[in-house]
Amino acid sequence: MSHTRHTIALFGGTFDPVHFGHLRMALELRQALGFDEMRLLPSHRPRHRESPGVSAEHRRQMLALALAGCDELALDDRELRRGGDTYTVDTLEELRRELGCDVSISFCMGLDSLLTLPAWHRWQRLLELAHLVVVARPGWQLPRRDAGGAEAAVAELLERCAGKAKQLHSEPCGRLVVREQTLLPISATDIRQLIASGQSPRFLLPTAVLQYIEDNQLYRQAAAAAGECK
Repeated sequence: MSHTRHTIALFGGTFDPVHFGHLRMALELRQALGFDEMRLLPSHRPRHRESPGVSAEHRRQMLALALAGCDELALDDRELRRGGDTYTVDTLEELRRELGCDVSISFCMGLDSLLTLPAWHRWQRLLELAHLVVVARPGWQLPRRDAGGAEAAVAELLERCAGKAKQLHSEPCGRLVVREQTLLPISATDIRQLIASGQSPRFLLPTAVLQYIEDNQLYRQAAAAAGECK
């Protein structure tokens, strides 16, 4: 007989810098899927993408400022404190040791990240430790098994582990749930480029985060280099 478990969701990323797209997605996921906790989990040095442009401490401070006064979202900085290369499977194993087997853990990602999953370290272990909640834009299409390679592996995973939102509350791990959601078209890359070119990213990220960026002169390398060439 199933029962309702305590549910924890993790929303990972470099948050370089954190912006309203990140925050709104995390909040909507918590509200729509009824998680007891939604933790934003900044990575230290992800192996599957370029290294963050600023230090772990700057990214932690910006995320803490963004979440101030928001009881529905929390900061979990364990990957920053652990240091080194960031592997999601290590984080989930650490959480399982800390929380036990009964708590439901969901790791949230975008559809683009799901399609790269077979390249992740020990990726087959992830669903033994947590559910995967995949955020997809309306009208998304399933990967095809006949495509071969990583796409075929993801398609097989979707078929084998497909779950429903209610199972995130009744089971501790093992389900893959796709949640259609309209995403705010905000990019951390675009924000960094705006700042580097001397333009303002105001209204794309919290005012406190923008003030921190300005106070600490973050993401201004290109602008500084341009000034030296004059």
